[in-house]
Amino acid sequence: MDPEATPEQGWVAPAVEGEFPGIGIAWVEVEGPSGKSPQPVRRRLAEISDRFHGGHAIHMRERPIPWAYRVFFRQIGLDPDRTRTPVEELALARMKGGGFKSRNHLDDALTIAIIETGVALRAFDREQVDGRLGIRVSAPGEELEGRPGELPHGTLVVADELRPLGLLFGATAVGRGVGPQTSRILVAAVQVKGVPQIAVEEALWTASVAMGAG
Repeated sequence: MDPEATPEQGWVAPAVEGEFPGIGIAWVEVEGPSGKSPQPVRRRLAEISDRFHGGHAIHMRERPIPWAYRVFFRQIGLDPDRTRTPVEELALARMKGGGFKSRNHLDDALTIAIIETGVALRAFDREQVDGRLGIRVSAPGEELEGRPGELPHGTLVVADELRPLGLLFGATAVGRGVGPQTSRILVAAVQVKGVPQIAVEEALWTASVAMGAG
């Protein structure tokens, strides 16, 4: 991603925007597939691990951006102490595992960007997304591919122009995520009230730069 480039801004259904002012989704497109992380990315992951200690994790939730996601989770009926926000989930894994473990190029890039900025990120296979990304509620009878049973009506989902691609903060539909054959990746940031646009842009830039490292 060009440092001067502006991320693509997605759509939000009017009813969702009315109920949750400040909600949004933006994305950048990067090259795939994921594969093994190059040395510069693994080195940066290790550096972040070294400076991320217990005290940092404990006080993280008090910072403005992590706190904004905790507030939003409560608004949509999720207990953030049980269903953790993306940055807190990574922080817990760091505490349990003794460090941020390298998994693959994409996951490592997302980890770096989420920990550095606090912004919630996720990824989709560009070729499996029809049109632009957006946020809406599920329709009656709608299902998430690969997940049995219809979604409860009103479930918040990330969607394209045709179908839900994943729960807003949760599972991704089978076949819509990034796999070994993915040639182009959409890295998406979910924004909520209290998360400034500049932080969203920084998170997407950080992830895309890490994906471009070699």
